[in-house]
Amino acid sequence: MFIMTIRDIIIIGSGPAGLTAAIYASRAELKPLMFEGYKAGGQLMLTSEVENYPGFEKGIMGPKLIEEMRKQALRFGTEIVTKDVTKVDFSKAPYTVEVGKDKYQAKTVIISTGANAKWLGLESEQKFMGRGVTSCATCDGAFYKGKEVVVIGGGDSAMEEALFLTKFASKVTIIHRRDEFRASKIMIKRAQDHEKIEIKTPYSVTEVFGEKLVQGVKVKHSDSEDIEEIPCNGMFVAIGHKPNTELFKDQLEVDEAGYLITKGKSTETNIKGVFACGDVQDHTYKQAITAAGSGCKSAIEAERYLAEHE
Repeated sequence: MFIMTIRDIIIIGSGPAGLTAAIYASRAELKPLMFEGYKAGGQLMLTSEVENYPGFEKGIMGPKLIEEMRKQALRFGTEIVTKDVTKVDFSKAPYTVEVGKDKYQAKTVIISTGANAKWLGLESEQKFMGRGVTSCATCDGAFYKGKEVVVIGGGDSAMEEALFLTKFASKVTIIHRRDEFRASKIMIKRAQDHEKIEIKTPYSVTEVFGEKLVQGVKVKHSDSEDIEEIPCNGMFVAIGHKPNTELFKDQLEVDEAGYLITKGKSTETNIKGVFACGDVQDHTYKQAITAAGSGCKSAIEAERYLAEHE
């Protein structure tokens, strides 16, 4: 089945970036079509309480924030389809977006497919997601004032997360499966020199335990395979993120880590009329508010592009 109507804007992805783009585009009467995907909402759907999103004095649950954004987008006329995009063709305008056997065309496309945090893959890790297990110190660090936490990872991100958490936690233990770190020497030294940080190598986490909330982790020595328990109230997994760019890699430019490359201060990709916003092109900040801001930029840039090419 081929959908012949050519849309002004198609949005792929439905986290804070995509939904903000939808709100702006629909208020501009561009009638955007959004494919939110079966796993709609992005990383906020795995977040419990969000306290740093402006406008919510007492905080708001991550899924609730997405729900409110979605209602706002619908209110202004966004059409939302809960299906995954399976293929795109940006070789010529209008651009083609395929969802199974159905094809849709648009003059502009906004990509907001996000990035997924890499996890350890433990069943117990999933069980305590949002109840002590997280991947963002900036988002959740303030919840751990005076508590003990662990950080998993050996790169700069892990060191940065650990150092940030010392502002709140009474103790931070960095757990890494190897004796060597990928982190830069200066970051390793900062972590080693901090009085609140303990580094435990070479160990890997085998289990997260607790009742309703995290109470500790079990770790195994990489050589002796001895098992130890480390009491903690939170586990921060900092082993990287994977941008959701598989659909676009053969058509859009990506960096070494797989993130979409955008031009200068804009959100335009290497193809005119195709824009990228949120975590799919941002591996620096990875915050809901910065994602929303870039979604706003994409919608405004798409509107201007359409006005120039009418």
